[in-house]
Amino acid sequence: MKKRLLILPTFVLLLLTFTSTTAQESCTAILGCDPAIKGLPDDVLAAYPEPNVIQLPIDDSLIYDRLYRKVTQPTQVFDAPGGNLLADHGGGFSYVTVNSLAGDWTQIDTNAWVPSNVLSEDVLISRYAGVRLPGEPLPYPMGWIMRHLNASEVPGGDPSDFNPFLYRYTKVNLYTYVEIDGFRWYQIGPGQWVHQFNIAKITPVTRPAEVETYKWVGIDLYEQTLIAYEGETPVYATLISSGLEKWPTNEGLFNVYLRYERTTMSGAYQQEDFYSLQEVPWTMYFDGDIALHGTYWHDGFGYRHSHGCVNMSITDANWVYEWSRDELDRSVPDDKDLSVYVYSTGQYNPS
Repeated sequence: MKKRLLILPTFVLLLLTFTSTTAQESCTAILGCDPAIKGLPDDVLAAYPEPNVIQLPIDDSLIYDRLYRKVTQPTQVFDAPGGNLLADHGGGFSYVTVNSLAGDWTQIDTNAWVPSNVLSEDVLISRYAGVRLPGEPLPYPMGWIMRHLNASEVPGGDPSDFNPFLYRYTKVNLYTYVEIDGFRWYQIGPGQWVHQFNIAKITPVTRPAEVETYKWVGIDLYEQTLIAYEGETPVYATLISSGLEKWPTNEGLFNVYLRYERTTMSGAYQQEDFYSLQEVPWTMYFDGDIALHGTYWHDGFGYRHSHGCVNMSITDANWVYEWSRDELDRSVPDDKDLSVYVYSTGQYNPS
């Protein structure tokens, strides 16, 4: 059977044509039909479809060389399974390293055992890692998607199922942007726009005159990013997690003064925000008890998360630690270790 041909009155066709045009040019309601809403043309985008960076590979032997577990409730520590009491271990935010298992007991240190039922399953360690930069300016700024999302088809629009689903930590070019109500919407592809709160952008900065070392890192507290430099050249970039509002990471220029490949961190003993973290990897103290270090207990990079320290993935922390290991020459009097420049390019919004 043939399909019937639907013949519409002229006024209905005109109405449909007007409605279609209005939908395609939805900038009328958003930007007053600013031509910038169309962004860069498709052929320009096709010439640079993804950031010109090199993803740092994941070394499983590095991030899985230890087993970590969370202490889920206050407990006691014994010198052997069922042995003598050594100490009380408060609750709070506590993680331990699993040295060995014996029946219902877990060894967390030399001659230190706890009942296994007070510990979580093995912690799932973040497999996120940063990128090597090409040593020359990128054609377009680069950023990471910070939430699983579908991009909007127009700036200020709703997420569109017509656009590909993007996972958190996806790397994207930021081709151009438009501002709506004081916030940027970045174009990341043809008909793909993302609000600035869903992007962590890397923007290299000029080397501060006070930096005395060849290798240095810049930490942007607004974007929650770290860029490593050799002289004036950015060579590496990644996401970090700095201090929460109650325990801020201080802005300023510092130098690493103490390094540990593994160290225990703890604070606020017998207080509500007590924390105890065994074997924190690749730690570099630069501002009192504030350090750059690897993080095995969360995967929230790109958002504030700490008591002031600069959290990095284990892969990133190892890279920065090894890359900067030779900066301090102990044979040179008053030589400085890695410079750490902490700054903000905007007003951080936790949402």
